Amino acid sequence: MSATPPPATRAAAKKELPEHFRDYKHVWVFVELERGEVHPVSWELLGEGRKLADKLGVELASVVLGGPGAAASEAAAESFRYGADLCYLVEHPVLTDYRNESYARAMTQLVNTHKPEILLLGATTLGRDLAGSVATTLLTGLTADCTELAVDADGSLAATRPTFGGSLLCTIYTLNYRPQMATIRPRVMSMPERKADRVGRIVPFTPDLSEDEIITKLLRFIPDRDSNKSNLAFADVVVAGGMGLQSAENFQLVRSLASVLGAEFGCSRPLVQKGWVTSDRQIGQTGKTIRPKLYIAAGISGAIQHRVGVEGSDCIVAINTDRNAPIFDFAHVGIVTDAIRLLPALTEAFRQRLSPHQRDRLAG
Repeated sequence: MSATPPPATRAAAKKELPEHFRDYKHVWVFVELERGEVHPVSWELLGEGRKLADKLGVELASVVLGGPGAAASEAAAESFRYGADLCYLVEHPVLTDYRNESYARAMTQLVNTHKPEILLLGATTLGRDLAGSVATTLLTGLTADCTELAVDADGSLAATRPTFGGSLLCTIYTLNYRPQMATIRPRVMSMPERKADRVGRIVPFTPDLSEDEIITKLLRFIPDRDSNKSNLAFADVVVAGGMGLQSAENFQLVRSLASVLGAEFGCSRPLVQKGWVTSDRQIGQTGKTIRPKLYIAAGISGAIQHRVGVEGSDCIVAINTDRNAPIFDFAHVGIVTDAIRLLPALTEAFRQRLSPHQRDRLAG
């Protein structure tokens, strides 16, 4: 008698879910509310969460943590317009400003009470900080910086992310623990349609928190003067350069074209490593993820680290001397030529054809 063949995939080898996890249901999205403003990644995740919840046949819930006041209530109401069925509204004076300890305690208490099957957070500075603490406290798995989410045949969350320095994509499962947690970077997922007349139900939750038990104290808030220096993630037109430009001086060609188009400019990782461009302009797995209407990549090879940061663009125009460069595999328009020679010609052609009013329309 032949031996039973091994399972084809790790997902197929899933063990029986422990009894105490079987009542974990529904998909949750953490709505990142900070100083009265909701980070747009929260709405992007609600769009993706809606797809997962519909496939699982469960409800989609938003989670809003904050101090008492209008901002938290408005964020809860807005979450319904982006697809949430209900909102867990957690208001407490200790949650007025983000601190890891207070937010992690509130979130873990909420999870232990209402038991979600899937919990999604934005891979922002705040979201990454909170997700790691919550997953560690709950003793569950966390897949960070995902580029794709799906539900497997058995209902498990299949979270895909780059690995081995971005050279491969792997799909990770949290098989026998709940909730299944993942963080997703801004602009990886598309923004869902906002439905102004959509409503849902509010589920209030009062966490067991005391200011005396929170070690960290907020003395003063000092805004980062450079925090709005670049708007890459939300720009409609982006021009970027790579090692094909050969020198830091030649990167000015990218800046010039971006200026004429009313666009943002960016670069690939090697240019940041060489010190030619600041890190806030880096596009790719370890930089910004973008979804512009038009992306012009000059002298960028297009390795997978860069591809995962730009493949959501509506139109990608690639300029490279190497006709076998990976970027031509996913670009919509490919031009095999020297970017150093072509960029000045493009800049001058656009300068002659575009009035200031037309440039504003193109960038908007």
